[in-house]
Parts: sequence; structure tokens; C-alpha cells
Amino acid sequence: MQKGTNQVNKIAAKVKLLVLDVDGVLTDNSLYINDNGEETKRFNVSDGLGIALASRAGLEIALISGRRSKATKFRACELKIKYVYLGVADKIKAYHQIKKSLKLTDKQIAYMGDDILDVPILEKVALPICVKDANPIAKRYAKFITKAKGGEGAVREVIDMILESKKVNPKMVS
Repeated sequence: MQKGTNQVNKIAAKVKLLVLDVDGVLTDNSLYINDNGEETKRFNVSDGLGIALASRAGLEIALISGRRSKATKFRACELKIKYVYLGVADKIKAYHQIKKSLKLTDKQIAYMGDDILDVPILEKVALPICVKDANPIAKRYAKFITKAKGGEGAVREVIDMILESKKVNPKMVS
């Protein structure tokens, strides 16, 4: 299924939480390591604006990543993301903690991933989403696949689709 289909739009209209994997979704899946061994990452500004707009519109955002990263933690703080789970070995456990904290059901949640470690959550949520350059196995579980690659505006594409499905005017939340 793809954007514009009635089923995806109906599901997206009920979404109250968008959970994001980090590497390969918010980033281009690259790690940059400087001479001091410090890791840096490249984040897309359009994705950041989308997250800010989503938050203002009442859509909760959460991050779950298998990697610990100072850069990701900094970016999450900058974007005021409340639910941030980094260095997580068991993503489904973190997912259940977030869901419980927000008192939501799977039917109210979208998850955006890019690889096989995301499959257990992609199987649970109402709206499983993969980026264009996701692993083919992960893509099998997606109801929506972005036109953009990870780290290149894919998150913004999804947020715009969800807000549009909810009939939220971006000008009203900017």
C-alpha cells in the first residue's frame, strides 16, 4: 500500500504516536567517526521541522535505537522528544514501555524502521512504515514505503502524510 490509498489514510488518521528507529530512518545509515574516535551523524533539517510540527499538532514522537549515541541524544533534546530509548537490545520491550506510558493501543501507533531488527514492532503497529532504502525483509511488513531514503526527508514525508490524513493544516501548527 502507498500514500493516497484509503486504507493507509484511515489508519494514519487514528495515529497518536509515531515511533522512529534512528539509524537508517532519521539518518542516512552512515556513521562518521573523527580522529578522536567520536561518532557524529547527519540529520535532515526537514525531518526536524516535521517533528516540531507533529508535536505542535499533538502527535507524540518517540525514538528507539539499538545504538547509544551522543549525537542522537543531543538531537532528541533539541527537538524536545520525550520518549528516547538508545542502546536498546530489545526494541519491542521499549515499544511496550512507551505504549504503556501513553496509555495507547497498537491501533493508535505508527512505527518507521529500515531493517530486520524493526520487524517485531512493524508486525505489531497499525501503521508499519519503511524508508525507500530499507532492507527487503523489513519492507514486506510495511503498509507504507516512503519515496525518500532514510535521512533524506523520509520522516517529514510520513509526518506530512499523517497530519494530512488528520486534516491538520500545517500553517496552523507552524
